[in-house]
Amino acid sequence: MKYGTYAVENEHVNQLQSQRVLLLQGTESLNRATQSIERSHRIATETDQIGSEIIEELGEQREQLERTKNRLVNTSENLSKSRKILRSMSRKVTTNKLLLSIVILLELAILGGLVYYKFFRKH
Repeated sequence: MKYGTYAVENEHVNQLQSQRVLLLQGTESLNRATQSIERSHRIATETDQIGSEIIEELGEQREQLERTKNRLVNTSENLSKSRKILRSMSRKVTTNKLLLSIVILLELAILGGLVYYKFFRKH
């Protein structure tokens, strides 16, 4: 009977070893899964940090673009004012030239009248 007890005991030891192997494999699998989760968490944290930095940088770029846009609007307004001033100056220059031409023609007419009166008029 000893032989039968030994066989049962041996079978029981084999089952325990089999269960132990399964437990070790399960533990290793859990360890690998834990490491994978930790890596994923670390990557997610890094990605979140990078995303936050990008959002902050984009916010700064947006502010810079808005300032640039405002400067361009101001420049456009200044250019419009400058055009109006230049047109006004051009009109004034044209008016001054016309008036100067009229004054010169009047002076020539008066000079011509004086020359005629002095030399060609008979007394």
